[in-house]
Amino acid sequence: MFKKKGIALLTITLLVLSLIVTGCSSGGGKNEGTGSKKDEYSTAYSGEISTINYLTTATTSEFALAANLVDTLIDYDKYGVVQPCLATEWSVSEDKLVWTFKLRQGVKWYTYEGKEYAEVKAQDFVDSIKYILNPDNGSKTSNIVYGVIKNAEKYYNGEITDFSQVGVKAIDDYTLQYTLEKPIPYFLSMLTYVCFFPVNGQFLEEVGDKFGTDNVNFLYNGAYIMQTFEPQTKRVLVANENYWDKEHVYIKKLNYIYNKEAATLAPELFLRGDIDYADIPASVLDEWMKDPEKKDLIRPNRTNFYTYFYAFNFNPHFAAEFEPENWKIAVNNVNFRKSIFHALDRKAAMLTAEPYNPEYRLNNTITPKNFVDLNGTDYTLLNGLAEFSNTDSFNKDLALSYKEKAMAELQGKAKFPVKVLMPYNTGLTDWTNRAQVIEQQLENLLGTDYIDVVIEAYPPTGFLDATRRAGNYALMECNWGPDYADPETYTDPFVPDSNYNWPHMAEGYTEANGKTKYENMVNAAKSEYLDLEKRYTLFAEAEAFLIDQAFVIPYSVGGGGYSASRLNPFESPYSPFGVSSERFKGQKILDKPMNTEEFNEALKQWEKERAEALKKAAQ
Repeated sequence: MFKKKGIALLTITLLVLSLIVTGCSSGGGKNEGTGSKKDEYSTAYSGEISTINYLTTATTSEFALAANLVDTLIDYDKYGVVQPCLATEWSVSEDKLVWTFKLRQGVKWYTYEGKEYAEVKAQDFVDSIKYILNPDNGSKTSNIVYGVIKNAEKYYNGEITDFSQVGVKAIDDYTLQYTLEKPIPYFLSMLTYVCFFPVNGQFLEEVGDKFGTDNVNFLYNGAYIMQTFEPQTKRVLVANENYWDKEHVYIKKLNYIYNKEAATLAPELFLRGDIDYADIPASVLDEWMKDPEKKDLIRPNRTNFYTYFYAFNFNPHFAAEFEPENWKIAVNNVNFRKSIFHALDRKAAMLTAEPYNPEYRLNNTITPKNFVDLNGTDYTLLNGLAEFSNTDSFNKDLALSYKEKAMAELQGKAKFPVKVLMPYNTGLTDWTNRAQVIEQQLENLLGTDYIDVVIEAYPPTGFLDATRRAGNYALMECNWGPDYADPETYTDPFVPDSNYNWPHMAEGYTEANGKTKYENMVNAAKSEYLDLEKRYTLFAEAEAFLIDQAFVIPYSVGGGGYSASRLNPFESPYSPFGVSSERFKGQKILDKPMNTEEFNEALKQWEKERAEALKKAAQ
């Protein structure tokens, strides 16, 4: 799942865009200087979505859009405290298996024209799960559902055909009940993820396969309605006038316009007053920092819990010219993987995105720090993970030592130099620069007699389908975001039915039961759901094994960098998992962008207030 937070929006005519591209003046846009309309927000995007069917997608740009169109049972406030949303109250049985939710009455579904379609009822959540558990619908989040809901996996696999045996029921119009396969301490935190969104079953039947293909074949019960959807041109979201909580929707219009050069043009567009948000790439950051006026317009971005890592592909499906069979031989040698693991200078790579404080973003494990803790000890400091958490993986001497071992073991088996196909997304300037840095850095350290790093450019639209999901890479920068508050969520990219790097296909790790050692370690952790200490410890051991065997190279956390924005980042809903943090509800447009000093002061105040809010919520 390629997860990249920060969808862009922009209200500007195509004529203005063409003038900007050709270097002409537009004569002033929507905003003059740093002022802006108080109820309209705009930004640009370069990668088009392929669907808004939230029941099938697992891509951030797609479910982030749906998050503003459809409400969930619960939500999070700006401090990360659970709040009622479509559910007004809930309870769990003594054995922790049955969760009961009372729904808010009077909430309606609306068409894209704002016409009332039906009332939101408990059956909508049942219909959603039934759709997701039908393999023919191709939901990419079905595993999350059948991993927790009673009999859901059996129904998904066709072992049972009576859906009434699945643990989701509408007790009445406003009472929803989930029965779990086993006690799940983090179940509540899962409910803002797309697989637990509601859907109107009657509408699903009416539109069939067209559901979510555009703004017309879609129903809305959230803060916004997508008024306009013109792929590779623009999207326009307007505030839902009939929304149940409309007094907390301050931005009345969200404008998204497509521009394949958005990543490059955004800073200039922001200066012109045409958009309200722009990432400031490292290529121009120095110029902005040295300009007194521009410097006052930018601020650091908050880091988040998306984890970035370089994955070795054990199931190569790329063109013959890149020698997939030779790669397969090399990548199955642990010393070959470890040579690259220790040769990748992550700080040098991060300088392409964060030249002023690169260590701020670096992360040495798959699960980020401060995600969960065990009695005050951070998860990343448990058992073998502590060794990696506190150590930089970049080590020239170790890299060269493992190279020597790998060449000796692969002599007569693999052809040197081994071609290392590494695709990148041209829509992201930082990634484009980083691919070039890594290519040069790895080849300079390990030698072109050993590896030949081949970087290949792909356009933003359809990038994942063309690369990672197709197995069309040898080494690739990937990322993952958490879906709920448990270390298990960070194991999902590495399970057999995922389409990341297929580590279960690595040679030499299969155990007596036919599963790999990592699979068995993860399954042992998953089966421990009452003793939290044992559960976390087992997950930590599995993750430490994954890193130690160099199946992946942990790289960084998401967020960070710098942006120019007319939003206060401390007003948005806060949650490491689910879709809450993607919502514009509750946010207001600033009179002027927040600068670095203001950001640091606001962050300090937010951290203080959050600690108090969490303490109060725990009472």
